[in-house]
Amino acid sequence: QLQASGGGLVQAGDSLRLSCAASGRTFDSFVMGWFRQAPGNVREFVSGINRSGSSAWYGDSVKGRFTISRDNAKNTVYLQMNGLKPEDTAVYYCTAGDSYGRLTEWNEFDYFGQGTQVTVSS
Repeated sequence: QLQASGGGLVQAGDSLRLSCAASGRTFDSFVMGWFRQAPGNVREFVSGINRSGSSAWYGDSVKGRFTISRDNAKNTVYLQMNGLKPEDTAVYYCTAGDSYGRLTEWNEFDYFGQGTQVTVSS
């Protein structure tokens, strides 16, 4: 089970940190990821991180602004979002995958959280 939190309403240029707590299977057996979806838009890959936390990858629209990390001792993955823009407004979903590699597609992941709303005002 994945439980995302940390969303909210912020102004452009502000920062937010999303968290996703996992329960159930051993957390470090999963590749973790974040996706987002705005109303009327397709679901978009945001970021992924490997099992150890040594490798992270990002969607082009968030590179240089967002940072993913994980704490395997706390069974939690984070998404630090800096320099937020109105176009970052979306529901953000935490995902976990059993596969190996740099997963970037929704259907490559196996488990999904309920989403947390991020709204960035201009």
